[in-house]
Amino acid sequence: MSTLTPDSELMYLLDRIAAQDDSALKALYESTSSKLFGLALRIVRHRDVAEDVLQEAFLSIWRGAGNYRASLSPPMAWMGLIVRSRALDALRKRSSERSDLTNEFDDEMAQTLEGDSPNPMDVTQASEQAFALHQCLGKLDNKQREVVSLAYLRDQSHSELAEQLQLPLGTVKSWIRRGLEQLRQCMARYI
Repeated sequence: MSTLTPDSELMYLLDRIAAQDDSALKALYESTSSKLFGLALRIVRHRDVAEDVLQEAFLSIWRGAGNYRASLSPPMAWMGLIVRSRALDALRKRSSERSDLTNEFDDEMAQTLEGDSPNPMDVTQASEQAFALHQCLGKLDNKQREVVSLAYLRDQSHSELAEQLQLPLGTVKSWIRRGLEQLRQCMARYI
């Protein structure tokens, strides 16, 4: 066989494979797999996928060796075409799987967003606002922070606060007004 040209050697192996000679398939694999693997890898760009493509290609070569016609193309070109076809099938399959996953994710997100429950963006925004409010409340002096907190967090009226804190009503209103103004200015920096 050493006197044969590379093409005629491959054609000889393909003829033997067509006759179901598995040792010929092994010899063909050993002589061509590195080049065909390189082709698959260039197309699919993932080693594990390229290995699968190569395996499927050699199964196709095993099954289709009887259909090979030397008059139509050299053996490496024929096998390269099989590898290319299997690699493109693998890319289409992966693309389809990704599309299915993307659609599934989109459906899940749509269901999440359709409900009355807050979506992730709402939760994030509320968390940022809560942080900003905490920071701004910390900048108020103690008296203003206390009256603003009691007025808005406990929903107490101005007169209830004046009575609870034993302060004149005007003083409570003044502290709330100044406290709210400072909060508004501080919060404007965060938003």
